[in-house]
Amino acid sequence: MLRRLLDRAAPHFEHGRLSRFSALYEAADTFLYTPGRVTTGASHVRDGLDLKRMMLLVIVALVGPIMMALYNTGLQAHLAIEAGVPPLDTWQTAAMRWSGLPFASADLVACAVHGALYFVPVMLVTYVTGGLWETLFAQVRGHEINEGFFVTGMLIPLTLPAAIPLWQVALGTSFGVVIGKEIFGGTGMNILNPALTARAFLFFAYPAQISGNIWTPAAIGSAGGPAIAPDAYTGATWLATAADGGVAAVRGLPWRDAFFGFVPGSMGETSALACLAGALLLIVTGIGSWRIMVGVVVGTVAAAVSLNAIGSATNPFFDVPFWWHMVLGGWAFGTVYMATDPVSGAHTNSGRWIYGLLIGVLAVLIRVVNPAYPEGMMLAILFMNVFAPVIDHVVVRANVSRRRARAAV
Repeated sequence: MLRRLLDRAAPHFEHGRLSRFSALYEAADTFLYTPGRVTTGASHVRDGLDLKRMMLLVIVALVGPIMMALYNTGLQAHLAIEAGVPPLDTWQTAAMRWSGLPFASADLVACAVHGALYFVPVMLVTYVTGGLWETLFAQVRGHEINEGFFVTGMLIPLTLPAAIPLWQVALGTSFGVVIGKEIFGGTGMNILNPALTARAFLFFAYPAQISGNIWTPAAIGSAGGPAIAPDAYTGATWLATAADGGVAAVRGLPWRDAFFGFVPGSMGETSALACLAGALLLIVTGIGSWRIMVGVVVGTVAAAVSLNAIGSATNPFFDVPFWWHMVLGGWAFGTVYMATDPVSGAHTNSGRWIYGLLIGVLAVLIRVVNPAYPEGMMLAILFMNVFAPVIDHVVVRANVSRRRARAAV
């Protein structure tokens, strides 16, 4: 009906103004319904999926980290409150008291609701800010709004701590969308992962809120351990604890808690199990490259084992084994959802092996060798995003040289 009204109104409006209004209508229509115009051939080299269906499948693969973001955020808060730390005087605490839900770590619903009070506002600010920038650039360039930000808008809040100020979320999202994506031409043309670009900006601009050492602006400190609440007090994550004390510091911590995700950290990055489930779905559907994922695993194991063998008298992080690297920080989340970005990652099969291998090696090296930043996954992926085109170029040239040699023989 709206399309018919637009057609009737066409003679009465300026062409430019009508085309912009029509573009907004098309964006809303294709977001809510299946578009009338779909790809008749493969929209990717070996895949018949259109962009919307691919993005929806990635969101389905993110269900596990999203659920853990809701539950674990509330769980960590309730563990701290049960340990005797009073909750902060925030609207989230007031909402919990108004609802009548207890601050109890054993109450699944209470943990999920409390976590949602932190996660949902961050997600909404991300989508609103990113959506405004996407709309602005679409209007300026005269093209339709696509679903490219649909996944990015979910990845950004999952990589952030729960108590981060919302104005910082808006600022980081703006930087990630504009500098990490739109200045290169928009969806499918960026050389950096926009979500990681946003997180990197926040880390370097506001390290106190996102460094992994201080996760809230509260005044009470903690030495680390499992009783760390994003809404109650500050403290080191388990990754920072391992960086400071090495394998001796994490020996008394249950590895299974880190694997399942019941540890402090960024809201959606703590559960390696949830990321593993998402990896299986991405591999089965052909969206995520298993070569990149396996390459990251191989690179991580090789680098960690090598550093274990070398050892260090001054740096205890040298002794941390690879199975701890894989469950701490954003290693699992980055391997599954960031490194496999089909735009900013490598595209050739051989290049994907090299790309993933170098990410795994660099992530461990940055974690261990750089004492100022124990989380190396983000920087490793961004660094390799820049070199992914070079890797593909070298692989293609090598293939051409081999074929010429065979033809000459």
